[in-house]
Amino acid sequence: MHPEAYTVVRGEGLPIIIVHGMGVDHRSLMMLDDAFALGTRRIYIDLPGYGQTEPLSGDGGLSELAEWFTSTVNELVGEGQRFALFGNSMGGALVRDTLSREPKCVAGLALLAPVVDPVMAHRHLAEHIISQPNPELTHHLPQDKVTDFVTMGVNQSFDAWRRYQRYIFPGTRLCNLEANTKLGKRYWLDGNPEQRLGTYAGPTLIMTGKQDQVVGYEDQRALLSHYPNSIFEVIDPAGHNIHIDQPETVKSLLSTWSETLLR
Repeated sequence: MHPEAYTVVRGEGLPIIIVHGMGVDHRSLMMLDDAFALGTRRIYIDLPGYGQTEPLSGDGGLSELAEWFTSTVNELVGEGQRFALFGNSMGGALVRDTLSREPKCVAGLALLAPVVDPVMAHRHLAEHIISQPNPELTHHLPQDKVTDFVTMGVNQSFDAWRRYQRYIFPGTRLCNLEANTKLGKRYWLDGNPEQRLGTYAGPTLIMTGKQDQVVGYEDQRALLSHYPNSIFEVIDPAGHNIHIDQPETVKSLLSTWSETLLR
């Protein structure tokens, strides 16, 4: 089964395919939309089993998800057409895999807290330190709502909570638990994207969180030899949900990157 991707499109111009992480949906990244330059068409995708896209049939692992994603990109923009890629967390692994298969079509790459090694035990993780604790907030929230907010971010301000509640939490409620479990059992790619790619000279932005205990920031730094035209930012303080913790910093970096795509 090749489910049709649910998408939300904003703007006109160079397509930027925007891909969320595990357990959420396209809305998790839409808070960043006003950062992108005029002349770009932002295509936000719900991955299979998340949001409003049906799950994959069969094994439904990360490699199958990567095949679906590459095929879906070609359907959305037209085979052989140029586009840019922006991936968050698991989406960062998917966009790198697509880039490694079709580098001549990719105008630029942006990564936000990307998964580099799907195997958690292989990752170099950061220490998760809450920079802005807010017991006045966290002690009064229902446990099912506060756990992910507390474990993924380091900013517990009321503004950060409002961002989380608006953009992250709704997607968690639409997550297909069976599909998510299948994915977790087959969480690997067919090969290393950078080994297949070699080097990619297009404009690249890699944003990591100094307190990210999910993917860290050291493994992402190790990618830089493959991306000679890259900007690498360790955002401090920020956990895995960097854009919830530090939205203005992320927006500023994305704005500069997206303007570079159009030169």
